[in-house]
Amino acid sequence: MAWEADFLLALQNIRTPFMDGLMTFFSMLGHNGIFCLILGILLIIIKKTRRSGIEVIIAMLLSFIISYLIVKNLVARVRPFETYDFLVPLGTAPKGWSFPSVHSTFAFATATVIFCNYKKIGILALVIAVLVAFSRLYMGAHYPTDVLVGSVFGVIFALLANYLIFPKCEKWIQNRKGKTTNA
Repeated sequence: MAWEADFLLALQNIRTPFMDGLMTFFSMLGHNGIFCLILGILLIIIKKTRRSGIEVIIAMLLSFIISYLIVKNLVARVRPFETYDFLVPLGTAPKGWSFPSVHSTFAFATATVIFCNYKKIGILALVIAVLVAFSRLYMGAHYPTDVLVGSVFGVIFALLANYLIFPKCEKWIQNRKGKTTNA
């Protein structure tokens, strides 16, 4: 879509060294979901936040399987800088398909889980997720619709983890415990 290329070109034209560094930092937070995965593991280690950690891991698994393994390969959308030669990616050009932005999916999945369980810190997590998503646009790695859909996927996967999958797993575990104590 032409409007997406125009938007990315406008972002490219306002790049500054300070913003380049800042956006590179936020983009690195979303790289391969490592930061989100580490955060999920740390939350699991602490008993008080264990549920949130498990939900983060569940949401990340959904993100990886659905966004990265399935949707990216089904849609097979090339990166914006591969389509428009006037767009230059900031830093090393990312490889692989563009749609959806898995950086955005991981960031919003994690932030939404945190928000569902801890409103105050969740707001900060959502702000960071927005910055991770925006960084992918600023760096020229994704189209706006890649980031938008990735962000929506992340929210959906987090809500599934928080309100559907985790409670069902918890209930199943409780039923299993009840059967072993009654036996």
